[in-house]
Amino acid sequence: MRRSAALASIAVFTTLAVTACGGGKPASTAASPATASASGGTVQVLLTADYSHLDPVRGWDGGVNNFYRLIYRGLTTFGAGKGAEGTKIVPDLATTTGTPSDDNKTWTFTLKDDIFFEDGKPITSEDVKFGVQRAWDPEAGIGSPYAKLLIEAPKDYKGPYLSGDLDTIETPDAKTVVFHLKKPFADFPSALTQPNFVPFPKGTGAAAAFDSKPIASGPYKMESYQRGSKLKLVRNPHWKAATDTVRAARPDAFEFTFGLDGATIDERMLAGQGTDANAIASAIQPATVARIQDPRYKERTLSGYMGCTTYMSLNTTKKNLGDVRVRQAVNHAINKDHVVSGDGGTALATRATAIQPPTIVGRVDYDLYPTDLDKARRLLAEAGLANGFDLTLDVRPVPRQQGMAVAIQESLKPLNINVKINNIDTSTFYEVIGTPSRQHDAAITGWCPDWASGATFLPPLFDGRNIFDKGNTNLAQIDDPEINKRIDEIAAMADVDAANAAYAELDKQIMAKAPLVPLLYEKNVTVTGANIAGAYLHDSYSGGIDLVSVGLKDASK
Repeated sequence: MRRSAALASIAVFTTLAVTACGGGKPASTAASPATASASGGTVQVLLTADYSHLDPVRGWDGGVNNFYRLIYRGLTTFGAGKGAEGTKIVPDLATTTGTPSDDNKTWTFTLKDDIFFEDGKPITSEDVKFGVQRAWDPEAGIGSPYAKLLIEAPKDYKGPYLSGDLDTIETPDAKTVVFHLKKPFADFPSALTQPNFVPFPKGTGAAAAFDSKPIASGPYKMESYQRGSKLKLVRNPHWKAATDTVRAARPDAFEFTFGLDGATIDERMLAGQGTDANAIASAIQPATVARIQDPRYKERTLSGYMGCTTYMSLNTTKKNLGDVRVRQAVNHAINKDHVVSGDGGTALATRATAIQPPTIVGRVDYDLYPTDLDKARRLLAEAGLANGFDLTLDVRPVPRQQGMAVAIQESLKPLNINVKINNIDTSTFYEVIGTPSRQHDAAITGWCPDWASGATFLPPLFDGRNIFDKGNTNLAQIDDPEINKRIDEIAAMADVDAANAAYAELDKQIMAKAPLVPLLYEKNVTVTGANIAGAYLHDSYSGGIDLVSVGLKDASK
């Protein structure tokens, strides 16, 4: 989440489960009532790092996607509710989830009445078109790839600021938007839930303007922002609750505090003093796991699987890693039990073998690369690298990432592979590793499905025709004709179950080429403030707390 999404260390609110991942996602447990009945007050959000971007065409990970729903609206969105309710695709600014024609290659949407930006200006089809077109901007469009992947556009189109309007998005009147796709895509309403399908007034947002001052279409607008320190949202007076079936919008405000030490957050949340009783926070530190077993915290603990895969990408364009035998050797050498320990132990993760996590429909469990140093040495010798080589590993400077990186470093030492750990600031990490010219040999990152389908897991990571100069999600930079062909064949399947089964087989086919090392399926746990209500884990946001439903039990406190 990327989010889609890529395991952001911010605003990830999930799990405590000590059993191994099985064939389905265990039920989440909420720490507070499912509905926040009180209106008013301020919810505090305590985080270790700032959001990647406030501009939704730039940011794209589980934490910030969740945040976007407070200030932005799209044509469709995910529902609000536990379990399956949170994975339903529902209308948002549009009256329905769309009308397909031309064998699902053309999609038409009608906007609701009484929808406005924060300045009171009505939201029109032209605003929707302009907002979507921004995904093609070479500087801004570094977030979700789905607009560029699905909507027909000239190869040289560079967004509205440089190229003007895109003819394949039509606006026949102020209420109607028509999208013409590259090929039939029956699940287009699901793609529209992604953050870069957000409307903006035509001509706005150039030069990263929305990263400092977004234009809200949702129930909240930004009152103040100090990058890396504080962000405050207050009510958008032009948002109409009658037009929005998803956002409860009960608090008067949200105050986000960034840059806090993880251990400090844990201490504050466990103590729950003052305004911290009204707080939610990021995942607890591994050292805190034992402490929350105390019965006093049971009612304030959230648990449930994240549904993502943490992995180490292997850059196939690098000299040594361009050889499949070297990549296979690396896979055989890494002791994933040690990686799990580095991440905080089995309370917080289980070892991964397949690319897709157990929560993906149709996914099959297998292990092509059991730990085997002798086999790894033979493969390196065949590749002419018996004496090893140097490898630079990009990671974020957060404890769990560092623990995993050290475990990888130690696993590869017996092969004389010298791993240099390269720390990149959390707020810019995805931007850096998503720019091929700035990538090193490998990176520890992760992927979460954008919606409940295998189609949102393998194609974004391995389709070689979609390697972008910026906002690239194919970190291995693998462009394999067999993989590309199979992706197209599965995408053309009309039977969703058959397609998901085919993706499970493609998972194995890709891993035979070893473009990454699946490391683990992360589990997290968080504790909420005693006055928090409506907090539950949302399956569509990396298992995180759905911010649009959170409120206070007593707004006067």
